[in-house]
Amino acid sequence: MAWFKKKNRFTPLAKNEKKKDLPSGIWRVCDQCGEYVTNEEIKRNLFICPKCDFYYTHPVEDRLRHILDEGSFMEFDERLASKNPLDFDGYDQKLQQAQKKTGRYEAAVTGFGKMDGMAVIAGVLDFSFMGGSMGSVVGEKFARAAERALHDSIPLVIVSTGGGGARMQEGMLSLMQMAKTSAAISRLKKEGIPYISVLANPTMGGVAASYAALGDIIVAEPYALIGFAGPRVIEQTIGQQLPEGFQRSEFLLQHGMIDCIVERPMIPTVLKHLLRHAWYNRASMQIPQFTGTTGGVYAVTK
Repeated sequence: MAWFKKKNRFTPLAKNEKKKDLPSGIWRVCDQCGEYVTNEEIKRNLFICPKCDFYYTHPVEDRLRHILDEGSFMEFDERLASKNPLDFDGYDQKLQQAQKKTGRYEAAVTGFGKMDGMAVIAGVLDFSFMGGSMGSVVGEKFARAAERALHDSIPLVIVSTGGGGARMQEGMLSLMQMAKTSAAISRLKKEGIPYISVLANPTMGGVAASYAALGDIIVAEPYALIGFAGPRVIEQTIGQQLPEGFQRSEFLLQHGMIDCIVERPMIPTVLKHLLRHAWYNRASMQIPQFTGTTGGVYAVTK
């Protein structure tokens, strides 16, 4: 007979009782602060963590609703789709998977819209479609968007979230989109039609090295990763440790690569002011080209 018996600290569940699980898709753990937050809270807060201000990727539909007037967006070239011209192994399957996942044919969405009543041609990269990488169709759609802006004589606004750069499965055909989109943007500049480039996290590779970096005004979200090769690749290549914050939007602003950093809730307001100043207020067009800020760090906050 035992003289001492350890008392249970917890009351065990009966065998017929089961712990209730929360429905999937309701909660998530923040990638930065590790706190629990509901997906509904994230969505209401423009896909920004309400506890630490971590920026999640803004889905295409939500991004367009955020920056454009309600009901004004009319998509064009939506049925353009990539093929597999090089017969790259597995590429057809990846395209089909991305199309099924996103419900669209390609990573670029372009169309006509309005900002505070002002007509614009708008384009957005979908990061959920193969990382927003630029294949031949993505380049073609953005080149056509620039041509429409030129034909209709209205500003062009493109939001870039392309972490994959040029799509390797299309080889040289993908790389040529850098030249094609850059040439289309240059025609806008010759005619004095504004092009505003908005950079979100991440904007890398061939996207960052072509049309995304050619805006008359380049706006970036806070702490967005922007560059060609990734920081780890650069460190391995040069054999040196990179400065803190290298390739982040704050670092690029200090070194003159972008013009301003704007928090996501303020982007529609800032874009409207920029459009009115650079285009619809024609007196400002006496300045032949926007040269960027020359002072210290400038950021637009809430």
